[in-house]
Amino acid sequence: MAKNISKKKPLTVNLRSKACNATKSRQKPNLQKKTINGEKVIISAREAKNNK
Repeated sequence: MAKNISKKKPLTVNLRSKACNATKSRQKPNLQKKTINGEKVIISAREAKNNK
């Protein structure tokens, strides 16, 4: 089982229409499973890109 080492959480915002109606929206982080030093981990795509 992959270990989650990323502390990223979904970003929550209100989408506002022209009439100022609020609709809740969530943007989930781009988490990916990668193998680092023989161990499977779950990290964000940005962290994986910088770990090369």
